[in-house]
Amino acid sequence: MNGPAAISSRGRSARSAHAIPLGLRSWIALGLITIGGLAAFFWPFVADPGSSAVAHSQDAPWIFAALIPLLLLVVWAQLVEGGMDAKAVAMLGVLAAVVCILRPLGAGVAGIEPIWVIIVLGGRALGPGFGFTLGSVSLLASAFLTGGVGPWLPFQMLAAGWVGLGAGLLPVLRGRRELILLASYGALAAMAYGLLLNLWFWPFVAGVNALGVDSGIAYVPGDAAGDNLARWITFSAATSWGFDIPRAIITAVLIAAIGTPVLAALRRAAHRANFQPTVEFSPAGTTPPAAVSDRAPQ
Repeated sequence: MNGPAAISSRGRSARSAHAIPLGLRSWIALGLITIGGLAAFFWPFVADPGSSAVAHSQDAPWIFAALIPLLLLVVWAQLVEGGMDAKAVAMLGVLAAVVCILRPLGAGVAGIEPIWVIIVLGGRALGPGFGFTLGSVSLLASAFLTGGVGPWLPFQMLAAGWVGLGAGLLPVLRGRRELILLASYGALAAMAYGLLLNLWFWPFVAGVNALGVDSGIAYVPGDAAGDNLARWITFSAATSWGFDIPRAIITAVLIAAIGTPVLAALRRAAHRANFQPTVEFSPAGTTPPAAVSDRAPQ
């Protein structure tokens, strides 16, 4: 097949490498969970001191658990659209199991958390929908295995989902440039994850001066957003950057070291699984386009 039809065939084949393609319902569900998640993370910077959000701030981590159904809504939307088939579920289960095995190894000590390599490379090789689902599901499953279930879990699930989603949305590159891009993204994502996770408890831990917390890092309800932002960064530097910076370095180094063979293996598995194959028709007497599709770049 030649001309525009052949180009269309190659484009569809390239997209079929995405284990969980995102349709309209999936994007809407992702939009809802992202808006709700951003509101739950960043409410301290916009809440009025007399608002109910501040008055019930101690309940906020548990209220955020209401976003878990929205996380499930993303999966439901993918199932309804036919974007998640048995092969995608199997691949998701394998990589989530790898994350569950790796997570207890470092237990976050000194930033040793190799799980981000799997989430970043999985999202990159298998698409943003797969990356978001992998990040969320693997953090949920590993929390049950390690006893890490608590009000922080929905925050971890959503932030990890964003990491996988972002990896799948990075620009298309190959070779050394792709590896540099992924290593840089992995380092930034690891730092951003730590900053975001601080937000779930910073207003409650550092917002009560009676605990002896230095006012330079304490959350002040109703204060200017810029001032509270500076306190949040200072709080993070004092309490978590000793973990976040090593996590970022380790993630970048591991991606640079093993990224190429892992990406090749994941793309080969996706090619063999032939996620969401498309049916092509050609006029009688012409060569079927299947051969073109089979050789399409992943």
